[in-house]
Amino acid sequence: MVETGHVTMIRQMTYRPAERLAATVETMTFDRLRELNDGGTQRADFHVLALVDAGHGLLTVDFCQHPLEERSAVWIPPGAVHQWDDMTEVAGHIVLFVPTAPVTRASRELVGYPEPAAHWSIPDADWPFVDAARNHLLLEESASSAGLATELPEILLSVLIARLRPPHSGARFSHPVFRLFRSSVEAHFREHHDAGYYARALGYAPRTLSRAVQQVTGRTAKGYIVDRIVLEAKRLLAHDRLTATRCANVLGFPDASNFSVFFRKATGMSPGAWQATLAVA
Repeated sequence: MVETGHVTMIRQMTYRPAERLAATVETMTFDRLRELNDGGTQRADFHVLALVDAGHGLLTVDFCQHPLEERSAVWIPPGAVHQWDDMTEVAGHIVLFVPTAPVTRASRELVGYPEPAAHWSIPDADWPFVDAARNHLLLEESASSAGLATELPEILLSVLIARLRPPHSGARFSHPVFRLFRSSVEAHFREHHDAGYYARALGYAPRTLSRAVQQVTGRTAKGYIVDRIVLEAKRLLAHDRLTATRCANVLGFPDASNFSVFFRKATGMSPGAWQATLAVA
């Protein structure tokens, strides 16, 4: 995990394992994270998966705060703006990995999901299996770091992800219409803000598409698109310190006025006001 530069508040982290240049999985303890972390806000190009064994703390992911507590998991996807607010008393491990590291179809689908659960508690019945999978990964990753290069860390990462059973692994997220919709939104939300575009592109009636999205997320198709644009706008305002005009250009709005009206309607604040509150937080 290497800092490659920063813009005002946010440090951009890029995946570069310290031991093995070709490694796609890296592990560390919370003690090591405390040594590396300065308490600032970060944005990484890799996944961060953390297991909390003991202690309590706080983590902010994409401007929402989550508790760190005993026998819980944290998942921070690439691009998410995050900050370790308090991890002084937290014990456990962090797994860093690139999106292509998992080797099974199911684990790759979970890794590819654009809105993974940021935090969840691990049931007592699942903990022994999660703990065993984590310990096996730590053992094999340390062997690979010593020069015994194998695919075992990637395989065991997939096992760990499967054993963790993150909330977004539920069957409802496998809805075929929703999966096509979310993939299309991820690819095109900067250019297309209308749910009708996605219905036409995917060959579904607008009501069918919106019903599928609501079944999975509780939101309409339009609401899902709005939330995705707002999240990206917040990331741009926070990470890149872009003006409303630049955000409008990046996110496909005709001008800054249109973008500002959209942002205010969705958040209750103008882009500049929201950016200002973040700067003094």
